Amino acid sequence: MSVRDKALRWRPGRRAALVLALTMLALLGLRFAFPATPLREHASLSRAFFSSDGTLLRMTLSADEQYRVWTPLEAMSPQLIEAVKLYEDRWFDGHPGVNPFSLARGAWTTFTGGTRRGASTLTMQLARRVLDIDSRTMWGKAQQVGGAVWLEARHSKHDLLEAYLNLAPYGGNIEGVGAASLIYFNKRADRLTLPEALTLAVIPQNPNRRAAVAASGDTWPLALSAARERLWQAWQQAHPAQAGAPEQVAAQAALTQPLHLRSPRQLPFLAPHAVQAAIQRLPARSETVLSLHAPTQAAVERSLRQFVQSRRAVGVRNASALLVDTHSLEVKAWVGSHNHFDADIDGQVNGTTAKRSPGSTLKPFIYGLALDQGLIHPRSVLRDAPTSFGTYSPENFDGRFEGPITAQDALIKSRNIPAVGLSARLAQPSLYEFLQRAQVRQLASERHYGLALTLGGGEVTMEELAGLYAMLANGGGWAPLRYAAAPWPGDAVPSQPLLSPEAAHITLDMLQRNPRPDTGRPASPPVAWKTGTSWGFRDAWTAGVFGRYVLVVWVGEFDGRSNPAFVGIQTAAPLFFQIVDSLRSQGLDPGPLARAAPANLARVPVCAASGDLPNAHCKDLAETWFIPGKSPIRVSTLHRAVWVDAQGRAACGPGPGVREEIFEHWGSDMLQVFAQAGMPRRPPPAPPRCDAATGTGTALLVAGDVPRIVSPLQGAQYLLRLSQPTPLNLRANAARAGTPLYWFAEAAYLGQSAPGKDLPWTPPAAGRYLLSAVDDQGQTDTREVQVEFAP
Repeated sequence: MSVRDKALRWRPGRRAALVLALTMLALLGLRFAFPATPLREHASLSRAFFSSDGTLLRMTLSADEQYRVWTPLEAMSPQLIEAVKLYEDRWFDGHPGVNPFSLARGAWTTFTGGTRRGASTLTMQLARRVLDIDSRTMWGKAQQVGGAVWLEARHSKHDLLEAYLNLAPYGGNIEGVGAASLIYFNKRADRLTLPEALTLAVIPQNPNRRAAVAASGDTWPLALSAARERLWQAWQQAHPAQAGAPEQVAAQAALTQPLHLRSPRQLPFLAPHAVQAAIQRLPARSETVLSLHAPTQAAVERSLRQFVQSRRAVGVRNASALLVDTHSLEVKAWVGSHNHFDADIDGQVNGTTAKRSPGSTLKPFIYGLALDQGLIHPRSVLRDAPTSFGTYSPENFDGRFEGPITAQDALIKSRNIPAVGLSARLAQPSLYEFLQRAQVRQLASERHYGLALTLGGGEVTMEELAGLYAMLANGGGWAPLRYAAAPWPGDAVPSQPLLSPEAAHITLDMLQRNPRPDTGRPASPPVAWKTGTSWGFRDAWTAGVFGRYVLVVWVGEFDGRSNPAFVGIQTAAPLFFQIVDSLRSQGLDPGPLARAAPANLARVPVCAASGDLPNAHCKDLAETWFIPGKSPIRVSTLHRAVWVDAQGRAACGPGPGVREEIFEHWGSDMLQVFAQAGMPRRPPPAPPRCDAATGTGTALLVAGDVPRIVSPLQGAQYLLRLSQPTPLNLRANAARAGTPLYWFAEAAYLGQSAPGKDLPWTPPAAGRYLLSAVDDQGQTDTREVQVEFAP
């Protein structure tokens, strides 16, 4: 054969190759010249919410009222993908959008009157859906062919197949394998079995017949069974080497059993308040995995429901609960109300995000701040006695006073006076500044609350309160709670130190000594917890740390109505421990994290009565936590030796008939409280006038007998209203009850009062005043205050 003959012979092949090459270059040019819009943007999407263990919580409708969950191709069962290609388009990976042989065969059977055969490729079906083409006419079919080629030119095979599987019709208002798998089989598309994959592969070809629900509402129609059987035969032919394999045998057995169709009406509606909050807060994604743990969520809901039902006789109708993992700060259970569907209690309101008065649940943070600021240690003795803080005179919940009380007991027993007294002494930060640093929102000004913030005068949400208690469990470091299992924008917020690790550890240790309401003993395993009751019995709270979790519960009414049953220790605490016990009994509490005491902490012995280092006369000792360099330390002066003669009078020194006795030198206010409590203390005798050398002529003063001003507070600012003038109460204590106290503002004499008694004083003008209390021996205590006036 000549060279010329060979050239003539190969010329058609060269031409075809050239045409193919030019076609490919043109298609590539189209792809780069006209950037394609992502195919997933051609349809609105549903949002599917899952718990961290994979349970579907809710699926929403898309904007066009469809169930359509976009699922990446990698998150679909490979068997499903293969089955769809086998049934719909075997040559999908090789054709340019259309299959000429299928088109020719379809046209021939149509014009000759034979059985009509589908000629549409997967890309053609996608083009009809994406480009909204009516392919029932010749012109429509031509548009469909052109659209398929256009899509192939601009998108990869991967993206085309992914889009088809996400937009294919699956009956009714269900589109895409993601939604169909969740609705029909209650599982994600990557977990489908072979029979389930075959079932979903054949539905899109005739969704109205094959996905129709039988009259009983739960069986598959015969049209679907027949189509699935045909695909099964083709599958076996395509996989002859797998014949007899365990998976094939199991699939054959499953295919002989009737399948049951789940209806969209059976979609779950779990953790409704948490999901609704996620819809509002988290960026829109087709699939969102929340941090909730479905078994834990169900256990908390069950405990809360049982508790409310058991307390209906006392008017308890509603409650909320929030459970947080202290290690990850992930919310594991979120119950916004007793019943989301109960309109009588406004059940759709989310109690976990509502601003409510926290009662005494903020007290632990006052004590934590006081530990850090060197005001107390756990055994420091505070005064639970009638006290006026300027114009504010708080009372205890029970109307009683306990006199001297350790800081630990004051916190556990939730005494108001010691807490307010400590709060008044806090500085940099104050309680208000501390809450701001913890991102407690919508606070009014600090002046608006004053010291009432200590006892729940402000408002917080359950989420904010849970974050604060989680801070204690995390060594004083605060970070926002997390609601999704996967990281989201804003999750990587660095921890902010609000308390030192030492103060956080001591505060938790004190709270762990709080006895359970049912046994009267501290919980075992330990639970660090605190109750709260808002003013007027509108909110009952309990918050605490146990095992790995922080739990906050609230009992009340969303409309703020009062109920005497809404008391933290009586109502919220039993619910709190019912949930704790339930989670532990079901193995849903992984147990406590290892929290060793900070290395800087020490245990030291102190005088039990005073909380100071014991002197030679204090015999009753107790151990306490001590933060070196912070905790207050001084030698106790409460117990003092006094020489007493035979008549019980103080003597100047040893002598005939004189003996030494040990007395507790309490202030006049404490002596009065002891007497009111039925526990009078014998005051020491008045010191005699003695001369250091001869025993006559001068007054020997005992250290610690100087007056002590308790009101007004040092450095405090007092706002007095001109419309309702209220005087400031000046009060000081002294060791000798009968000692007169003389009051001065700078050099101006104000009047006289007895120890522990008030002297009303109305400042003549706004400004800064230096107040002095002077006893009859000339001993003085001073206090500087700022006074301002308002209309």
